[in-house]
This record gives sequence, structure tokens and C-alpha cells, in this order.
Amino acid sequence: MFRDIVQLNAKGASSEKKSISPTLRSDIYTTIDQCKAWLAGTRGQAGDRVSYAPMLNTIKKHFPNTTIGLEALGQIEVEVGVIVGGITNMVLEMSKWEAFGGGMAMRTWVDALMNVYATIPQNSRKEMIARGIVRGINQKTDYSLMTKAFAARIQIISCLKSLYPKLYGTGSEESRQAEAMLSSKLI
Repeated sequence: MFRDIVQLNAKGASSEKKSISPTLRSDIYTTIDQCKAWLAGTRGQAGDRVSYAPMLNTIKKHFPNTTIGLEALGQIEVEVGVIVGGITNMVLEMSKWEAFGGGMAMRTWVDALMNVYATIPQNSRKEMIARGIVRGINQKTDYSLMTKAFAARIQIISCLKSLYPKLYGTGSEESRQAEAMLSSKLI
């Protein structure tokens, strides 16, 4: 009955937009900063059931169908997946209107994820965060939002693919699987 309550539906919200939201750029960078603090545990922590609310509210401003169901509360992987997917969707939405601005925002976003992930102590929470990041990028992101401009599109894809070796190690099976999943979404 409660399956699939976690939802990140970008298509319905963005398909009717005629222009870029005037706050999208600032919302992206604000939410990236909030996410870094959240993942690092300096402002709440992934899995605490409440500290993702400001980020989720900003994401919902641009993609109103984004939700985290009650049974998913406290599940680090699910929470991180929804937040990462939502921010990635915001960046892809920006790329649709400003191709290279979206590419630069994606580089900032991926660098932020890599840098904060490197600071998290090695434990089971770190593994769940890695799985949540991969889930957000591979399952919760709507790639139809991405720019059609070739150079910016390649830049965005390259940024995203560079994340997996940082999470799982270069050449690891997990890294190859995550990259293959992403590639299948982009074909």
C-alpha cells in the first residue's frame, strides 16, 4: 500500500514552464551549501528525519511533486537519494535555459558532493550516503531536463561520471555498475 511513496517527479512540474524561474540559480547554490552541511553532519545529519526539510522545501518550489513518505523517514539512503536527485534536477533545469551556466553549476554540485564525501568518517553511514548519492543520480534524476546543447551536455555527463570513482574507487565493480546505469539513462 505504501510502496513508492518516495517520489521525485520532475516531468510534470517542468513540462509546462515557459521560462527559467528567477530564483533557480540562487536556490541551487543555497541548496548545495545546505546539502554539504547536512551530509557532513554539521547541520543535522542524513537519517535524522528532519534536517533535510529546508532543502526539500526549496526543491519542491521548483518540482512540487517531490516527496519523502513517512516510512522512508530516517532511512539515510532514501533521504540522500531524494535530496541529491532534487538538486541534480534543479541543475539540469537550469542547463535547459542556460547551457553553460548549468554545466558550471553541475561541476560545483559534483565537486561539493566529492569534497563532503571525503570528509565523512569511514563507517556504515558513509556507505549508505554513497548508495544514496548514486540512487539520486541514477534513479531520481530526470535527464529529459538536460540541455540539448552538445558541449554543455558532454560537460554535465562528464561531471556526473567523475563522481562514481570518488565514491567507490577507480575501477571498482560498484563504480562500473553505477556508470553503466547512468549511461543507460542517457542513451
